[in-house]
Order: sequence, then C-alpha cells, then structure tokens
Amino acid sequence: MIAPLVRTVLPPRLGRSFRWLVASSWATNLGDGISAAAGPLLVASLTDDPFRISLAALLSWAPPLVCGLYAGVLSDRHDRRLILLVANAVRVVVLLALIGTLAAGRLSVELALLGLGLLSTAEVFADNTAGTLAPMLVSRDDLALANARLQAGFVTLNQLAGPPVGAALFAAGRAWPLLAEALLLCAGTLLVARMALPPHGRDEPSAGVRRDVVEGVRWVVRHPAVRTLCLIVLIFNLAFGAAWSMLVLYASERLGLGAVGYGLITTVGAVGGILGTVAYGWLTARISLGNLMRIGLIIETGTHLVLGVTSSPWVALPTFFLFGVHEFVWRSTAITIRQRAVPAHLQGRVGAVNVICVYGGLVAGAAFGGVLASRYGVVAPFRVAFVGALVFLVALWPQMKHVAHDD
Repeated sequence: MIAPLVRTVLPPRLGRSFRWLVASSWATNLGDGISAAAGPLLVASLTDDPFRISLAALLSWAPPLVCGLYAGVLSDRHDRRLILLVANAVRVVVLLALIGTLAAGRLSVELALLGLGLLSTAEVFADNTAGTLAPMLVSRDDLALANARLQAGFVTLNQLAGPPVGAALFAAGRAWPLLAEALLLCAGTLLVARMALPPHGRDEPSAGVRRDVVEGVRWVVRHPAVRTLCLIVLIFNLAFGAAWSMLVLYASERLGLGAVGYGLITTVGAVGGILGTVAYGWLTARISLGNLMRIGLIIETGTHLVLGVTSSPWVALPTFFLFGVHEFVWRSTAITIRQRAVPAHLQGRVGAVNVICVYGGLVAGAAFGGVLASRYGVVAPFRVAFVGALVFLVALWPQMKHVAHDD
C-alpha cells in the first residue's frame, strides 16, 4: 500500500536520488519548524528583556543577508552533497551543546542567542546548497513537479506542523525540542548521504571569492528574465513585509480576534498552502507558468486591498486562505523558472542573490510598515502595499511571459 503512494507522490522518473532528497528535506523542515517555535521560547524562558528577546528574531533574518552570497560561492565551488552534510552536522553539534548546557544548568541567554545564531548561519549554507540540487537530479520538464514536492514539505511540516509540535515539546521540557530537531537533522543527513550527484559544471579554477560573487551578481543583472524575477521578489516583499509586519496588531485591533488571531491566520494560510500543493500539478497542466505568475501577483495585490478595507474576520480569513494557496504556487513556480534559466555552475550564487532580495525586501518593508502604522494606524501598511504592488504589477505585466520563458 505504501509503495503505490510513493510512486504517485514521487514518480519513478524523478529518480531514486531525488526521493532521498525529498525525504531529507521533509525531515529537516520538520526540525526547522520545531526550532522556529522553540528558539524564541527558549530565550524568553531565560530573560524578560524585550531587546534580548527581539534578538532571537533578528538572528533568524540576519544570516541570509550576511552570509548568503558566500554560501552561494561555496556551493558553486565545491561538492554540494558534502556541504549539506557538513552544515547539518554543525547544526547537530550546536544543538547537542545547547542540550548539554541546559542539563548542566549553565545555559545563559547569551549562550542561547549564540547557539541560535550559529544554527541560523549553518542553515543558510544548508538551504542554499539544497536549493541547487533539484536541477541536478531531475529533467527540466519535471522541475515544476519536483519543486512542488519539496515545497509541500516546507508548507506542511515547517509552517503548519513544526511550530505547534515545538511549542508542545517545549512545554514538556526545554531540552525536548532541541533533541527532536537534532534527531531529525541526523535523519536528514543520513538520507542526503545516500544521494548520488552528477558534476555541476565547474571545471575552471576559481578566481577568488570576490570575483565569484561579482560573477554571480553580474549574471543576474545581465539576464533580463532572472533580473526581472529578482526585482519582482524584492518589490513585492517590500509590500508584503510592510503589511505582514503588522499582522499581530491587525488580527487583534482590526479584526477583533484577540490573542488567538495571529495563530489562526497562520493556520488558515498554511491550510491554503496545503491546497496549493494538492492542486499544483493540475494547475501547471492547464495554465502556463507565465499566467500562473500573473494570476499570483493579482491575488497578492488584491489581498493587500481587501485587508486594507475590511474589518470583518469572515472576509479576512478566506483572503488569508487564498493567499496561502497563492504563496505556495508562486514559490514553486518562481523556483522552477529560476532553475530552468540558470546554468548549473551558477545556481548557488544566483540563488543567494534571490535570497538577499527576499530578506532585504522583508526587513526594509517591516521597518517601513512600522513607521506607517505608528503614524497612520495599523491598516495604513496594507493600503500603501496595495498601491505599490499595483503600480509595479502594471509596469511588469508584459514581461511575465518572457520571465517564465513561455515564448
């Protein structure tokens, strides 16, 4: 009974190594979801200083911006499977060190923050490298299906299942979520070790880290489709970051959902993401990638508008559900488009540029959203996000076909 299900979810044409990659990705995504809840809870159990508690969130956002390009250079230079094995091994060692200091009663808030920072930094190298593997293992025509399967694990395990499991384990004992994540990372590492990867096309000697970084950035700037895709990610994440940074206050003050509102919104969005995973194959069989991008950006722009004018949970919650569907479909489509366009030996660096656009937009947008909300109210970021997204959507509408290579 299990074998037919595996063949349905992961058709044999995707290959045995890709199945090991998916299994590893799903295991580590569950661990990362557990950590997403347990990390801030651990810091909050050690201090009530708001600044120190806020550092836990900062340490999850800063490493991709600081280390992303170097991680891309490393994955383009060296054995990608080995990098993934080493990065996950480092994470396991850090987790065991945290568990040991907890058991000894010596864990301070400074050590906890240092541990979280090291975990986030190692995760940058693991995630960047893992993002280069699907194009090495499956054919170009199967990349959409392959990325949908990988993203399904992110939505269901990292975003939906992991955080409540992490919170429940933390309530049972502060060390339990750390131990669970360590075990899941060990499982993911063992699964990666079973993969067989082809060479990724890097034959010429490296000219140095700086030259490699410049080469990757220059390639993005000179490639019209990928450049436009990165701009879309940056600009729309500016809008998204401005609006979503106020989501906790929006849920309580605007929608009147109280303390449970933010969790409810997150759950509804994740359930929408699950629907996106189920429907993705059906959608890509009937709608071109270019049109999927157009539809997705219309949904995202419309989401800001609806949330900017409504105060009814009965309108807002279905909107968050639809946004969850869009978020999964958009992420899978954008990854597939980028992987199809980028040469194998540049996947790491171009992926790193994309990640910097993602986090750069989120961080700058969150800062802008905070200023807007403090001056004009919690709804202002959503309304400004709608206007900005609409202008950019109109400007880029003709380019969608070229970005998605539908021509």
